[in-house]
Amino acid sequence: MPVAQPASATGEHPPGAALVGTKYVKVPKNDPSQAKEANDAPKFPIAPRMTADKGRVPHVASTQQYLEMWQRSVDKPAEFFAEQARELLSWMTPFSVAHHGDLHHGDASWFLDGTLNASYICVDRHAFATPDKVAIIYEADHPDRPHVEITYRELLRQVCQLAGALHAQGLRKGDAVGIYLPNTAHAVVAMLACARLGLVHSVIFAGFSAEALRDRLRDCQCKVLITADQGMRAGKEINIKSIADEALREAPMVQKVIVHKRTGNPNVKMDPTRDIYWDEAVKSHRPYCPPVPMAAEDPLFMLYTSGSTGKPKGLMHTTAGYLLGAALSTKYVFDVHEGDKFACVADVGWITGHSYIVYGPLALGTTTLVFEGVPTWPEPDMYWRLIQKHKLTQFYTSPTALRALRKFGDEPVKKYDLTSVRVLGSVGEPIDPNTWMWLHDVVGKGEAAIVDTYWQTETGAHVLTPLPGAIETKPGSATVPFFGVRPAILDPQTGEELEGNDVSGVLAFKQAWPSMARTVFGDHDRYLETYVRPYPGYYFTGDGCTRDHDGYLWIKGRVDDVINNAGHRLSVAEIESALTAHETCAEAAVVGAPDEIAGQCVIAFVTLKHTHIPTSEIPALLTYAVRRSIGPIATPKRIIIVPDLPKTRSGKVMRRILRKIVANETDSLGDLSTLSDPSVVQTIIDLHNNKQ
Repeated sequence: MPVAQPASATGEHPPGAALVGTKYVKVPKNDPSQAKEANDAPKFPIAPRMTADKGRVPHVASTQQYLEMWQRSVDKPAEFFAEQARELLSWMTPFSVAHHGDLHHGDASWFLDGTLNASYICVDRHAFATPDKVAIIYEADHPDRPHVEITYRELLRQVCQLAGALHAQGLRKGDAVGIYLPNTAHAVVAMLACARLGLVHSVIFAGFSAEALRDRLRDCQCKVLITADQGMRAGKEINIKSIADEALREAPMVQKVIVHKRTGNPNVKMDPTRDIYWDEAVKSHRPYCPPVPMAAEDPLFMLYTSGSTGKPKGLMHTTAGYLLGAALSTKYVFDVHEGDKFACVADVGWITGHSYIVYGPLALGTTTLVFEGVPTWPEPDMYWRLIQKHKLTQFYTSPTALRALRKFGDEPVKKYDLTSVRVLGSVGEPIDPNTWMWLHDVVGKGEAAIVDTYWQTETGAHVLTPLPGAIETKPGSATVPFFGVRPAILDPQTGEELEGNDVSGVLAFKQAWPSMARTVFGDHDRYLETYVRPYPGYYFTGDGCTRDHDGYLWIKGRVDDVINNAGHRLSVAEIESALTAHETCAEAAVVGAPDEIAGQCVIAFVTLKHTHIPTSEIPALLTYAVRRSIGPIATPKRIIIVPDLPKTRSGKVMRRILRKIVANETDSLGDLSTLSDPSVVQTIIDLHNNKQ
């Protein structure tokens, strides 16, 4: 497919303009921090693989069908979602009240008088209908270790036995259970066993420190912790149990610890009065445990996310609304059909893993992949190897992971047959157009659909996303709202809604949808202050957004991810896109540093592609690339070449650490244990200090 050329392909761009997508456009006078998007950016219609199989039609097969469904979902949300809830979920007691409450009062609720059970919906009904169908494919950290396939029949047995063990510990509906496990099938079983009994699970990412684990266990008052002896990450053993033991010294409310033998290391310490191995705990319990009826608005889980105050927020999601959002978005955004094999390579410790490894795919009776490893170890081809090996049909990952793989070139991709994939998804942050194009052209061969999804822990499921088969895509744009979502772009100062196209501001939503979090556990006022009160009557996302000439939505990153340089507000995402567009640059992270004259200046940390080695000329080339793409006002004061960026084990770049470094506040960097390689921080500090 031919791609439109930039409006100004050579030379410096016009004054006061910015390169966004593929066109230079004037910066709006009323909002100098944002640029209008490229109105002639290339569009990509329905991908050939979406209809490659004879007789298969996408669930939403045209723009007109999408528009009709979306309009009905926002005009008559109670009617629309009631129909979807009856179709996709199984109800023990049918509901008669589909929706009550609103955003203004923070009391929106759904399907109030119905009862159901998430574990039954995700396991039992499929185990009864298709018992031998594979529910979970578990791929361990190393490709030489055989993968494990768990059928729905076996999944039901495992879930029921663990639920019986939890019940034997005296746990009852409403009690909280902490789950601190590596990304294994056991983590999925633990979540579903809790859901079966009405226990509120709180999955804590296994990369968190003892202090972070302690705080979360204490906040939600967990009575039981499910953990592992060790975890594996890129061939290295991680002593999860010892971290848990340290946390539990100051978490006395935890009465029992169930330990999964991930490695079987005999040196792992066990407290005989408190700890029991998983296999020992479940062996005396029968392989069936009745599911507990749950009211639709009963809590399903709590998941902690960082807050601006530094204290994590325990966001509480309810059973029916969340589960419907996860199932509905999995079905339509990834166009899931019978026989598909779905892969989300996130960690279950994050909302992406909750919704698109566990609850969404399993609610639909789909085969889901659980991948314990990392994409670059032992070789930078693990993703492509998995797709070919299992003939995966949907593949969902992050822009950070894709950029890390892109720097190794196209050859690792070309070694594998990826033609089984119909939909390639992006999640976690705005994807730069160059990485989008690489995903489209190299990984998808121009035939697979690309869905760039925008959502948050708080939203529970996708809120902005294209639907493959219905929405033409633009590289870098999250495109259009999902069902039930009514986006609004607000003036950040006045709160006035900006109507029409070619506008920029802050992104909000003006009516409730089923999967949104209901509260911050133990602090509903904090929920209201964070999400509802900043702009009364709206849900405030905290992100900047532009609506282009075609009505497509472009996420500009967190509102605080903006550098105020001499009165000019610069989007870090835009500068990073300009850097990664250069042939030498693999990844970039941009932050603002204090500047006596301008207030803030631009500092860029970059990694290079494996085909380039650091030279004194490269920063100058990258500086010119930014000037050429955006303009002199965005010129980085310093570009520092680093071996790697400080990233969590899920691939998120921790810009907070970089901000501390450029502000010379390295004595208050905070907890670094969640980083995949904490040692890189000192290397970055040394390189930064040498550039002073």
